[in-house]
This record gives sequence, structure tokens and C-alpha cells, in this order.
Amino acid sequence: MGLGLLLPLTGCGGRMTADPARAEVQHVLDRRAAALLGHDETAYGATGTRAPYSRLRALPLASWTYRVTGVRRTSAGATADAELRYRVAGYDKAPVDTRRTLTLARTADGGWYVSADRPAGTAGQQLWDQGTVAAVPGAHSLVLGTGRPVAELRLFARLADRAVPAVSARWGTRWSRRVVVLVPRSLSGMGRLLGSPAANYRGIAAVTTGEAGGPGNTPADRVVVNPEAYAGLGDVGKQVVLTHETTHVATRADTTAATPLWLSEGYADWIGYLGTGRGPREIAPELARAVRDGRVPDSLPADEDFGFTSEPTELARAYEGGWLACRMIAEGWGTARLDAFYRAVGAHGGRAGAVEQALDRVLGTTPGRFTARWRAYVAGRLR
Repeated sequence: MGLGLLLPLTGCGGRMTADPARAEVQHVLDRRAAALLGHDETAYGATGTRAPYSRLRALPLASWTYRVTGVRRTSAGATADAELRYRVAGYDKAPVDTRRTLTLARTADGGWYVSADRPAGTAGQQLWDQGTVAAVPGAHSLVLGTGRPVAELRLFARLADRAVPAVSARWGTRWSRRVVVLVPRSLSGMGRLLGSPAANYRGIAAVTTGEAGGPGNTPADRVVVNPEAYAGLGDVGKQVVLTHETTHVATRADTTAATPLWLSEGYADWIGYLGTGRGPREIAPELARAVRDGRVPDSLPADEDFGFTSEPTELARAYEGGWLACRMIAEGWGTARLDAFYRAVGAHGGRAGAVEQALDRVLGTTPGRFTARWRAYVAGRLR
């Protein structure tokens, strides 16, 4: 985070005086934020370029604030570093926090004028950085898109609206029961939103943002869609993906650094596939192929097996193995014990011992016995 630049302006008493530009820029950005929230395009335009206003017009905002963290003078004016915090009305309990870099020029009367507002450094883009945002509200969802037909966004809203009650029916209702879905124009747009190379998400239909183990007042997660991979799915697959990602939103408060990915991803898949009528060999084709070849996995998938840069077949087997582990718990111990196991793992102070303790206290077993039972379950269901 940038620090405010103090210019050595010496008065008659030899005291150092802070550059007034920082306070002046903050004042301009405060006016700009107020105009945006007040839907006053004229007042917004008086503070700088109007391009962001038109792109943001459809986004329902509850708050929008800038905090200037640094100002650097340039020959043409100044460059400011700022922290932008905003909340989407009805969805975010706490602000989304992102870093921005603003370019400013001097006006004829000596004031400041914002000529550009872009992501800072390695910060990911926001959806409006990619174009005009279209918003489609659903009963339990808000779908935001750029460069996509509104009819397509309505389809996402219908799928998300089915996903939310489906997740609540299994996990419970102690979560927001609302989800925000972002649909960029392309795979490259997805990568820019996530601040990562687009190649990392090739073949991945959607991801859910948000840090595991964050405080309980963190803002709602965003489900970010890869429109290219998503378009290749059938009707069932599209619903499974949205339900899977919605499960991550619902379970986030109980998903911490102690939670292994085989459990968080396996549980999301377990809920995602409920009611689809598909059996293990259909849902876990890569792992079934390995089993038929005599290659039953020795251990549950490790976190590194879920990396988006992993070989696609290995990644698929990791997801399938996690799903089968959660399915096995649901069948062998009951769905209530599966939920309790998930929460117990996440409630542990750290990764070390989390699964072991939950296996003992909730399922009455040990890691060795659990793994052996899982290996037999995988072999029995997939042969």
C-alpha cells in the first residue's frame, strides 16, 4: 500500500508542511463517490472522466469510498494510489476492498480532474474495467456481466436461484442465501478479474473468490464464470457447476486453513450432484478408468492435486476422489455427521491434526482406517 509523499516545504519557522495535493485529491474523490451513489452524472463528470459512470450505472451500490494512500506529482499533474471500498446493495455485509491507481490533471482554476482510474499493480480488475456492466437480479442471486447477452445472464440467474435453496436444504440456512455471479466476456477476462494468467483457468467452468478462514464479516464471495468452458457443458453440468460454487459461498465461514481441499471440493461436488440421477462411474470417469487399470489411489488427494495448473486428468481424479470421500461419509455415517465433520475440521486451530481429530470425535475412526475404507469404497463403486 503506497504511503503519502511528504514534500519538504519549509516555512519561516523551519517546520515541514505536508503536500496539500493529497487532501485536495481526497476531496475530489469524495465528491466523485457521492455523485456516483447519488446517480448524479453531471456532478460526477465535474470531477473527471465520465466513462466509469456509464459502466457502473447498472451496479446496485450501497457504498463507494476512496481512501488516498499516496500522491506523486508528475509533469502533467499527479498520480494517486487509493484504496477503493464498495458494497453491492443487498449482497455485501462488508465492503469489497481493492487497490486503484488514479491519474489526475490540473483544471483551469487550479483544481484536480480524474482522467483515469485503473487497478493498481497486481490487483485484479473489477468487472467495470472490462466494459459496461449489465445486472440481472434473481430471487436469490445477482448476475453481473460484460459483453454477454442479457438472455444469457438471465439463464445464470435461474440456475443460481435453483442452487441457493438446494444448498440450504443440505447445509442449512445460517448463511446469506444470496450469491453474486460475475460473467466476463471471455476466459481472458476471467483471468484479469482474478489477477492470474487466463491459462490457469482453461477448462475450469467457474471459481469462487474469497479467502478461506476470513473473518465472519467478510463480503459475499463472487462466483466468477469462464464463459468459454461453461458454454461446453450440458444442462445438468451447468446446474452442477452453479450449485457447487454456491456451496463454497455457503460453507465459507466454516472453511478455514485447516480444511483440506479434498473435503471442501468434495463436499461442494457432493451437494452439486445430488438429485442429478448420475452414478459414480458417470461422475468419476477418470478415477473409474484408473481403477479398471488396477490403479486404486493409495491416499486421499493432496491440496496440490487441485491446482488449476495440474494435468487435467490428474485434476479430475482429485475432484472425483474428494467427492467419493464425502459420498462415503454421507452413506456410511449419515449426512448430519458429514456436515458435523466438515465444521469440526474447519473449527480446528490449524491444519495439523484437524482431520485426525475430527475423524476421531465425529466419525469414531482413525486416518488409517478411514483411508482404507475410502480405497475399498472407490474400488467397489468404480469397478
